[in-house]
Amino acid sequence: MPPASAALKVFITGASSGIGLALARHYAAEGAILGLVGRNSERLQALAQSLPHPHAVQCYALDVRDAAALQAAAQDFITRFGCPDIVIASAGISAGVHTADAADLPGFQAIMQTNWLAMVATFQPFVSLMSERRSGTLVGVASVAGVRGLPGHGAYSASKAAVISYLESLRVELRAHGVDVVTLVPGYIRTPMTDGNPFPMPFLMDVDRFARKAAGAIARHKRFAVYPWQMRVVAALLAGLPRWLYDRLASRAPRKPRAANQAEHRPSNHGQ
Repeated sequence: MPPASAALKVFITGASSGIGLALARHYAAEGAILGLVGRNSERLQALAQSLPHPHAVQCYALDVRDAAALQAAAQDFITRFGCPDIVIASAGISAGVHTADAADLPGFQAIMQTNWLAMVATFQPFVSLMSERRSGTLVGVASVAGVRGLPGHGAYSASKAAVISYLESLRVELRAHGVDVVTLVPGYIRTPMTDGNPFPMPFLMDVDRFARKAAGAIARHKRFAVYPWQMRVVAALLAGLPRWLYDRLASRAPRKPRAANQAEHRPSNHGQ
């Protein structure tokens, strides 16, 4: 492991499963100092102990919708190790929703709070410090599902569209301050989130492969990175379809199952 002063410092939310966990493993293998955020304390501790340098890992068990808890975790990491080089907002949840059903309103709220507002709260404690030193990278996990609104996925598509627009705004805001903003746009990634999808998932990608690709995009300071590459083509085609044609085609798209109790949603991890 490189000396602490030279080691990359990475702060990751949604680290107890899916994309966040895979990214934690990738950066740990490179000798990074990690701050790992997730709701499940046991999973976080088990992950930390499985990594090559567990003493270089600080775990924070919290709900990312709790902005005060995120602020406290960020300040603790900064006090221990200094401002991170990379902050990755990866926590996210998804479920099918119906606007006509009042029982789904808490699900809409939970998905938007977790996928978008929690991303803002994740970045906020680090922006000033990164701007002052004129270096650092903020990374947000969006989704191809945010390119166009998918039927039955209204909450998830809306949250990811918000993420894409927010990250673009932030990228332009911080450009003059030397801070990079990277938007990761996964298609279907093999994670706990996609395990429950009862429909075909074209170009399904292994999560560890996605993590390697994502880390490469982050290192190259890419503004917008879609993986797998086939979904880059799909996203471009979707974005360019006229509304009348998109409506006709999307009306036949499969729906994601609704949760038994939308109010019980808690942060999981991405992959559509």
